[in-house]
Amino acid sequence: MKEFKQYSPEEKEKIIEEASKHYYNFMKTLGLNPDSNPHEMDTPRRVSKSFVNDLIKSRFNEPPKITAFSNTDKYDGMVFQGDITVKSICSHHHLPFVGTAYVAYLPAPDGKVIGLSKLNRVVDYFCRMPQVQENLTMQITDYLDKTCEGNLGIAVMIKAAHQCACLRGIQHDSTMITSKLTGAFKEESAVRNEFYNFVKNLK
Repeated sequence: MKEFKQYSPEEKEKIIEEASKHYYNFMKTLGLNPDSNPHEMDTPRRVSKSFVNDLIKSRFNEPPKITAFSNTDKYDGMVFQGDITVKSICSHHHLPFVGTAYVAYLPAPDGKVIGLSKLNRVVDYFCRMPQVQENLTMQITDYLDKTCEGNLGIAVMIKAAHQCACLRGIQHDSTMITSKLTGAFKEESAVRNEFYNFVKNLK
C-alpha cells in the first residue's frame, strides 16, 4: 500500500489554490467561460476543493488508526459487514463509480478482532482516492489482513456501477463485481459459500 502523509489545513489550502488556477485554464481551453458566467465563476475553486476535501481526500490523509483487540472469548466464527457504501472515482477518466462492499474476516482464537464500524472506515478510506475497482478490492483486503492480526482469512467483494461506462464509450448501464479471497475463504468451499450466502441474503 502506498503511504500517504497527513497534510495540514494550510497545505491543503495551498493545493486547492494551485489546482484552481489549472482548472480555470482547463475550462477556458474547453471554451467555457468562468469569467462571466455566474454559474461557472467559482467552479475552478469548487472543483478543486471537492477533490481535496471529499473525492480524493485520502490522498492527503493518513489511513484510519484502527485498534485491534485480543480475541479473549476465542470467537471462531465469521465477522461479516455488508452493504458498505462505495463512492470513488476511476483513475482512467475521473468519473465516479458507486456501489456496495461486503467484507468479512475469520479471527483466530488467539488472534485479533476489530470494531465492526472500522470495516466501514477502511473501505471508505481506500475509496477516497482515484481507483480502479480491482485495486480497490485488493487494497482493502491487504489492509485488513495486516490489521486483523493472526486472521484465518479475509474476503472482500465489491459491486459497483461505473459512470465512465454509462456516460462515455459504450454508454451502457452495467455493474462490475470484483472479489478477493484469502486463507480459509479461498481454500475451504464451506467458508466461501457461507460468505456468499451472507451477501445473497442482504439483497
